[in-house]
Amino acid sequence: MLTLVKGIKGKPKILKQRDFAYENLYSMAVSAIRQPIESFFNWISEKTQIQNASKVRYSQGLIAHIFGKLTACFLS
Repeated sequence: MLTLVKGIKGKPKILKQRDFAYENLYSMAVSAIRQPIESFFNWISEKTQIQNASKVRYSQGLIAHIFGKLTACFLS
């Protein structure tokens, strides 16, 4: 996964080439941090179906729903 750095309009070509290595290193660093976090949340989503909260009517019920699903996920 590559995270692109937004380019500056009108930047000289030589500066774009100089910053290319920096932007690639930045992209790899962001991806290295982001990938495990996304994998963890994807695992939680698959195990618990936490997004299915259609019966929740108020914030306390939502919190109970979330913590109940997470507890069931980690205990099983």
